[in-house]
Amino acid sequence: MGRAFEYRKARKLKRWGNMSRTFTRLGKEITIAVKAGGPDPSSNPRLRALMQNAKAANMPKDTVDRAIKKATDKDAGDYKEITYEGYGPHGIAIFVEAATDNNTRTVANVRSYFNKLGGNLGTQGSLSFLFDHKCVFKIKPKDGVSLDDLELELIDYGVDELENDEDEIVLYGAFESYSDIQSYLEGNGFEIISSEFERIPNDLKDVTPEQREAINKLIDKLEDDEDVQNVFHNMREDDEDEEE
Repeated sequence: MGRAFEYRKARKLKRWGNMSRTFTRLGKEITIAVKAGGPDPSSNPRLRALMQNAKAANMPKDTVDRAIKKATDKDAGDYKEITYEGYGPHGIAIFVEAATDNNTRTVANVRSYFNKLGGNLGTQGSLSFLFDHKCVFKIKPKDGVSLDDLELELIDYGVDELENDEDEIVLYGAFESYSDIQSYLEGNGFEIISSEFERIPNDLKDVTPEQREAINKLIDKLEDDEDVQNVFHNMREDDEDEEE
């Protein structure tokens, strides 16, 4: 299996354990999408994708509807998507994605977590060479379409990796190919289960159990912050975590 698939599968097991955190993250993304493209999913492809993600995460429909309605309120928070990059303990690269209505508060919090837990917050762009920014689609297989044929077809739309994952197909493409891939899948009758963006590390670093404990303290602190949407890193996941 490919590097992106293995990394994402190990990370997903840890990341989606907290449903309330997942719903909060999706709610913010829905707010941003509605403000950017309107509340009608038929004319807002990003909102349409997020509604698919919400369904895949078992987010109640009334919760999704409330998030859309709240985003159209003139008093709704104006969230900005911001990234922070730095090194955690033992030289582990950490890439943080946030959605915030107060960048001063968020950057102060993120910097304090790095400083207190053995890390160092760097400048934007300082870690971009260590991660590939990818879009990831999960789709249902389609009768009469083989994996090989689908891969050949999607190469022209920016897909560079494709894997079978039980009863689903996982597609990986360049970040900037998201719209082209989404348009192809929708136009050719594929059922999209979910789609999202990932930062896949180019290389994973092995750490000792003691080092992992220190690094996880920083990652957990970052993920617990209400402004933080995603935390990516280049630490190899523990085998026990992958099996849980």
